[in-house]
Amino acid sequence: MSEDRLTDIEVKIAFQEDTLQELNQLIYQQQRQLDQLEAALNALAGRMAEMAETVPVSDQKDEKPPHY
Repeated sequence: MSEDRLTDIEVKIAFQEDTLQELNQLIYQQQRQLDQLEAALNALAGRMAEMAETVPVSDQKDEKPPHY
C-alpha cells in the first residue's frame, strides 16, 4: 500500500471520528432538551389536574349561553 493511500485513509478516519463526536454531542443535547420538555409537560399536566379539581363541573353542559 502506498504512503499516499495510507495517509488518505488516516485522514478519512480522523474526519469520521470528528463527525461521530459531533453527532454524539448533538444527540446528547437533544436528549437533554427532550427531558426538559417532558418535565415541563408533566408539570403542566399536574397543574391542569389541580385546576380541574377546583373548578366546579356544570350539570347542564348543553345549556345555551345567556345571549341566545
